[in-house]
Amino acid sequence: MFDDFEVQTIRLAQFDVRCRIGGSGPPLLLLHGFPESHVMWHLVAPELAKTRTVVLPDLRGYGGSGLPLVDSAEAYSKRAMAADQVELMGRLGHDRFEVVGHDRGGRVGYRLALDHPASISRLTVLDIVPTADMWRAAEKQPDELQREWHWNKLSRACPVPEDEINRDPAEYLFPNGSPAISGHPVDVHPGALADYVSAALKPEVVHAMCQDYRAGASVDRDHDEADLAAGRKIVCPVRVYWGDSGDLPQWFDVLEVWSHWAADLDGKGLPCGHFIPEEAPRELLAVLAG
Repeated sequence: MFDDFEVQTIRLAQFDVRCRIGGSGPPLLLLHGFPESHVMWHLVAPELAKTRTVVLPDLRGYGGSGLPLVDSAEAYSKRAMAADQVELMGRLGHDRFEVVGHDRGGRVGYRLALDHPASISRLTVLDIVPTADMWRAAEKQPDELQREWHWNKLSRACPVPEDEINRDPAEYLFPNGSPAISGHPVDVHPGALADYVSAALKPEVVHAMCQDYRAGASVDRDHDEADLAAGRKIVCPVRVYWGDSGDLPQWFDVLEVWSHWAADLDGKGLPCGHFIPEEAPRELLAVLAG
């Protein structure tokens, strides 16, 4: 899936990061989402590597990356994950770079742009709105929907969600070979699915995923609310793309929400669901080339 890419293990201050690196040119960091790994970019990364140096890490605790020294929700905050990426790119010789993030990776991406503005030349986020906005909208939904929403289910106290997932991680996260949160079948490459499931079979990875969501329900939201109260905005150009057949446009006027966070803003819906890099790679490549 990744011809001419090299798999590397990069040692950071707290843990090792598994990443793939390929291409040459301006640096581009691609950040994956839940419940996948960097392999989710396999349909777009090779094309992007024709003109850029593409770096694809697994987020802390996900895929083949290691765990933070302290096990807490705060250790999985997007602020901590963003600092990981600055450290990683610095070790690779990149002080300023472009970021594209999907799902949880998009949350790391916008936190990166807020906390490390000098490091980011452009930010693209895929199928998200900021965490604080997401929680506000969710709390207006009926109780039954809130109970079944995966953000609430995965952020319950340990070990409740971990135990539920670990009974059969493949079935819980990828029923019939498709991500459970997609709401419809997604044509996942068998090699990619094998990578996702292999990681999910490790209890420590399942725990890290749940800690990521616990951070989203607590410290990440707090950081967003503090930024909103202070009037902080992302200073680099921001591009937002979402799946027209997914949940996001049903809940939000996506660009209106993001207008409170970024002045230089553009974006649109794409003809797919949530998993844009795997469902609409050609359409995604077309907008990323712009």
